[in-house]
Amino acid sequence: MSSTGLAVFDKTLHETNLWLKELMEALGVDGREDAYAALKATLHVLRDRIGPENAVHLGAQLPILLRGVCYEGWHPAKTPTYERHLGIFLDHLGDRLPARLAGEPELVARAVFHVMWRRIDVGEVAKLIDLLPAELRELWAAA
Repeated sequence: MSSTGLAVFDKTLHETNLWLKELMEALGVDGREDAYAALKATLHVLRDRIGPENAVHLGAQLPILLRGVCYEGWHPAKTPTYERHLGIFLDHLGDRLPARLAGEPELVARAVFHVMWRRIDVGEVAKLIDLLPAELRELWAAA
C-alpha cells in the first residue's frame, strides 16, 4: 500500500480498498472500476431514498473516502424519493450504472448491501433496513 504520509488518509484508502475488493468478489468482476461504479450508484440511490437526516447517519458509518462518494452530487432538497416498489428502485439504480452493469441492478444492489452488512455496524444497518419498505428490504436478505 502506498503511503500518503497522513495516517487518516492511509486508513481511509486501505478501508476503501477492502470494500472494493470484497465487492469485486461479490459481483464476480475483475476491475475496481466496476466495483466502484456499483458502490457509488447504490449508495446514491439508497441515500436519496432514505432522506437527508438518515443519509447523514449512513455517511457517518462509511470510511471517509466513501463518505465523500456517498455525498457527491447530492441535492438534499430533492430527497427523499419514495420508491415503494422493488422494480422502481432497481430501475433508478440501473439508470446510474455503467452499461456493463446496468442489466444487473438487483445483483449489484444485493452485492453492495452484502458488503455494507459486513463492513458497517450491524445495529446501524438494521436501522437502515427498517427505513425501507418491505419490498426493498428483500435486497438485504442474503446479508
